[in-house]
Amino acid sequence: MIDERDVVAVERQLGRAPRGLRAVAHRCPCGLPDVVETAPRLPDGSPFPTLFYLTCPRAASAIGTLETSGMMRSMQARLADDPALAAAYQAAHLDYVARRDEAAAEDGLEPLPRDMQSTGGMPTRVKCLHALVGHELAVPGSNPFGREALDALGEWWASGPCCLVEEEAGAEDGSGGASADQLRPARAGTER
Repeated sequence: MIDERDVVAVERQLGRAPRGLRAVAHRCPCGLPDVVETAPRLPDGSPFPTLFYLTCPRAASAIGTLETSGMMRSMQARLADDPALAAAYQAAHLDYVARRDEAAAEDGLEPLPRDMQSTGGMPTRVKCLHALVGHELAVPGSNPFGREALDALGEWWASGPCCLVEEEAGAEDGSGGASADQLRPARAGTER
């Protein structure tokens, strides 16, 4: 289950209500969610292959800059020339599909079709660094291109949280919102 404060944060990050939200998959060092886990099928039953969805607008903007720099073209070329890298990317794809199938089973949903790409172009293309970074943040060590992009990003969180989230109780009792403990960065690892 996901905390209501996290739902509010994700809604503010995206500028809309999140769909198919299952859990916080990773927290930014600022303490807010930056990757969420979504259901493989939306409430209307339509397929949603992006299990790990990057929500932080600052991280997304920084990744967009990497994408326009030609990083994906370079990665794609290396994928074709480096069998070990191709094998690691294939393993990332298999990890992603297995986790997505597990989420579907946990939610009582039909898994997505076997011939559907996992995310970000995997396993044969490099199509979306946002998705690959989301995978790497949610499952550290799983995605070689997600790791490369993440290493190139810099500290997107350094200027503080990307959005403000007031606690309902804080608003009611006049304390003005979240405490320092509530905004403290989460420990390393994933949340499910």
